[in-house]
Amino acid sequence: MSDLATGFRYLLKGQRWVARHGKQYGFGLLPGLLTLVLYLAALTSLALYGTDLTAWATPFADDWSSPWLGLFRGFLTALLFALALLLSVLTFTAMTLLIGQPFYENLSEKVDRDVSPDGTAPESGLPLHRELWISARDSLRILVRALCWAVLLFALGFVPVAGQTVVPVLGFMVTGFFLTEELTGVALQRRRVELRERLALLRSRTLLVWGFGTPLGLAFLVPFVAVFLMPGAVAGATMMARDLLGEETGEPSEDEDSDDQETSAAAS
Repeated sequence: MSDLATGFRYLLKGQRWVARHGKQYGFGLLPGLLTLVLYLAALTSLALYGTDLTAWATPFADDWSSPWLGLFRGFLTALLFALALLLSVLTFTAMTLLIGQPFYENLSEKVDRDVSPDGTAPESGLPLHRELWISARDSLRILVRALCWAVLLFALGFVPVAGQTVVPVLGFMVTGFFLTEELTGVALQRRRVELRERLALLRSRTLLVWGFGTPLGLAFLVPFVAVFLMPGAVAGATMMARDLLGEETGEPSEDEDSDDQETSAAAS
């Protein structure tokens, strides 16, 4: 169970790192805010027009008597919104990372330099457009896997008792796994670690992954919380990626906004 606690500690370490580096934190908020606006607009539209969509998809129920018609379509609308909410949690990180690729790459590199004994950070050596393509391709492949799990869990939700107890727990564990994959992908992709290898690394330390990703997935259910935790999640995932690869890691610098201080010192 030590890995479970270690994963949670990486999540906390990442939040502490960005708290001491306000400039990086501020830039890291921008992609999350933009993604949040897009997702809230989509979920609001679904909440407003979900009933119409359900009615369009179930014409066979038009002649049902009251109250069965209302109960049936209301139940389907609620399930549709719940599925959309689950997909939002599963895809929020991928979309935010894609929109904010340059921001998070820069943040991850600074974390690597800060905790590396020799003060260096691995670089992919790829041009930005190539990194964006690889990130989008891998995110799509992860999304397909996440959708398969979402559909399976959605179906299992109809099982009496288990659907209301075991399935939600499984849902958060699956969400935590995929969140962690996306977040560690920023640092691992920079090291040229392919998606298949990344998944194998995460499966070899599932307790570590759940300790990091499951609490984060729970927090991400609150949209505004997701935005404010995102920069720290990238920082913590970078430290965890070093652990997964067996790289030596020191304690983060205690200096606030060390980059700004170094710049000022150089200028003087």
